[in-house]
Amino acid sequence: MNIHRWGSHWLRFFFAFMVFAGGCANNSNLSEQQSTVQTQTENPPSQKSHVFVLKVEKEDLDKWPDRLWNDSKATFTKPENIAALLLAGGASVAMNQDTDKEIADYFDKYNKLHNWKDESLNIIGSPTTHFAASSVWYFFSQRNKDSLNKERAWTMRTALTITWLTTAALKTARNNDTPNGKNRAWPSGHTSSSFTVASVLDEYYGPKVGIPAYAIASLVGYRMMDTGDHWGSDVLFGATLGWIVGHTVAGQNKDLEIAGYKVVPFVPVSEKPAFGIGLVKRF
Repeated sequence: MNIHRWGSHWLRFFFAFMVFAGGCANNSNLSEQQSTVQTQTENPPSQKSHVFVLKVEKEDLDKWPDRLWNDSKATFTKPENIAALLLAGGASVAMNQDTDKEIADYFDKYNKLHNWKDESLNIIGSPTTHFAASSVWYFFSQRNKDSLNKERAWTMRTALTITWLTTAALKTARNNDTPNGKNRAWPSGHTSSSFTVASVLDEYYGPKVGIPAYAIASLVGYRMMDTGDHWGSDVLFGATLGWIVGHTVAGQNKDLEIAGYKVVPFVPVSEKPAFGIGLVKRF
């Protein structure tokens, strides 16, 4: 294996680890508390075995088709999402006339990303890297019986899958050439997947994680145009698609919390009808 190929594999592993670490960072205290309680009350050797992890993942996989369908329906039936995708699609058509060519000519003249910069962003923005990272996140969360992060990792998988399926379908339907002569240009899969990751992380962890994630996703989109792998319209629509899918899927699979307390329905037992909300926190 030459040095260049070894570096590519190392970067893929490093990014997978960073996504996993970033996803778990905000919940380290919760994980430690759960781990302490469960160590005292459960049977760690059997529960933490690989057999147990695979069994639980199989249970999640059995439920996945329904979840994919429900999350896809929620994503592509919301009026605001449809409007945003139509606007991005219309902008793509308009850019096909002259703007795409002008952007491609600019990057062809002022190409700035070479060697390791190009390859690093290519790996960081790859859907394969994102699926690998979410799988690492899921595996360790499940092994440590961290239900919160397990659910978030599964949500990331779901959002990435919806984005990938939608992107692949649109690529096949459009099947136009990239500036450097490759086929299936629109929309950019690297960009749509990167913005899906950023949107899910932003939804769960807020600006302190979301802003850096969006910055990286934007660099990936820039790289796609700089290297001639995509037109500007490919990147525009890909970013819009990823943003919509990520926020919608994560938003509807996120527990509402106030100051660290989970908000739950509350119906008191009384003679008169009443209802409200309750705040629950696990210690």
